[in-house]
Amino acid sequence: MGKRSRTASAAAQKAYTVEAEWTAADLAQLEELKKANASLPDDAPRALLSVRLSVLTEDTTSPVRQELDLRREALNRGCRVVGVASDLNVSATKVPPWKRKQLGEWLNNRAPEFDVLLFWKLDRFIRRLSDLNTMIDWALKYGKNLISKNDQIDLTTVVGKIMVTLIGGIAEIEATNTSTRVASLWDYAKTQGDWLVGKPTYGYVTGEDENGKVVLYVEDNAHKALHWCRRMARRGVSATRMVKVLKRSKLMGDKLTTSTLLSRLRNPGLKGYRVEVEMKGRARRSKLVLDQHGKPIRVAPGIFTEDEFDELQADLDKRSRKQPARQPGGATKFLGVLTCVDCATNMTVKRYENAYGPYSYMRCQKCKSGGHGIPNPEVVYTKVVMDVLSVLGDEPVQVREYARGAEARAQVAQLEESIAYYMKELEPGGRYTKTRFTREQAEQTLDKLIAELGEIDPETTEDRWVNVANGKTFRQRWEEGGTEAMSADLLRVGVRCEVTRTKVKGQRAPDVKLRLMIPKDYRERLIVKEDHFAGEL
Repeated sequence: MGKRSRTASAAAQKAYTVEAEWTAADLAQLEELKKANASLPDDAPRALLSVRLSVLTEDTTSPVRQELDLRREALNRGCRVVGVASDLNVSATKVPPWKRKQLGEWLNNRAPEFDVLLFWKLDRFIRRLSDLNTMIDWALKYGKNLISKNDQIDLTTVVGKIMVTLIGGIAEIEATNTSTRVASLWDYAKTQGDWLVGKPTYGYVTGEDENGKVVLYVEDNAHKALHWCRRMARRGVSATRMVKVLKRSKLMGDKLTTSTLLSRLRNPGLKGYRVEVEMKGRARRSKLVLDQHGKPIRVAPGIFTEDEFDELQADLDKRSRKQPARQPGGATKFLGVLTCVDCATNMTVKRYENAYGPYSYMRCQKCKSGGHGIPNPEVVYTKVVMDVLSVLGDEPVQVREYARGAEARAQVAQLEESIAYYMKELEPGGRYTKTRFTREQAEQTLDKLIAELGEIDPETTEDRWVNVANGKTFRQRWEEGGTEAMSADLLRVGVRCEVTRTKVKGQRAPDVKLRLMIPKDYRERLIVKEDHFAGEL
């Protein structure tokens, strides 16, 4: 039976890149628009262009056209373009604006640099009504306007706010309908013996038979690797050892981990049956999909027979250790802060249970056998807390807040207008030159206005971030939030703690020394940044 593999053609497909789409004519238009943009006055409203595309088809608008259209729209509105946030291969349904790589950076950290967020069409910008409401709240709080080239959207009017909500609701309905159709297709596909959609179980690839029908075939290297693992498990070889050999032999990828290999070996789909992923806590497990008669659905020839698969599971069970339930906050405190001085990898805590009860120890990732295990991680945590408090505990907590310059700008404009008026009327023939009294009074008023104008800091007329002390120290902050709050702050600041372990003769526990590594600009990094989108999905 002949087969034509689809794998090569799928792998050959590349993600859409905007750089490949610019023609000479497009680039010429871009230069003309940039020149026109540069001629706009400095006080023109500043526009950020948002360009997004998930998949390029004949029915979608390319990022090149979106950007050129938006630059023309900005020019027509008298807005000066200060940046382009281009997020390609990104779904507006799955990824909200504030989590996109480029647009998210502007929204979270560069808000003072623009006044208007301009996008091609609302569904190019956002797809979920809840996300739209969040963006409207953000825009109103930070004094920004949302403008769509192809929709009647303007947050400066009540009608505009109603319109944007209505259009957003329609976009969400369309996205929901699409999601429903996709879910329906998956539900149907799971009950079929034919392969319609989806990613095959490891060990299989999609292809076409002589009739052009999509079927699953066993991939040769995967078949060889999986059966080798079955034989090694029969001999009692550990999964960790298998991973090293498989990576060295190139039968599996360099990023293979022990947990990934065990997940593959325990997948019942290796018997040729259809499976689906089931979440058990934080663990992902593959389980059989049964038909209406309660029997598994065969979709491919089995890599393992029933007996081979059952034998493999029994052999894997012999080497598995009983693991205690996962802790809600994770087994390791200060994960990412504590690092091994020898291999520079994270120190992690392993928890097990044996005949004597539960036990735990701290180890690294790359040293042989994890280096010298530390049997009492809590001692390390206590030392870290004491060291951090002694160095950073008395630092004041400062919060970054958004300060708008609109009020100061209005005050400056009013003062400048008043000063210009008095200066004009103090000129020969002006209304204040008729008597000495009126001249003296006008000059005193003018001096007062000039003094008031000079007292206004020019920086306060700009939208900006300001750091405001909240009256607490980090010691107080961490006493309230516990080790989780301290760990999060240390990761944010970039503080690391190197762990040195030295073997002590005749003693199981090694001698442990800690060295706190604090960046030179730690005070700047300690500033807590206000996050308008915290808690949003």
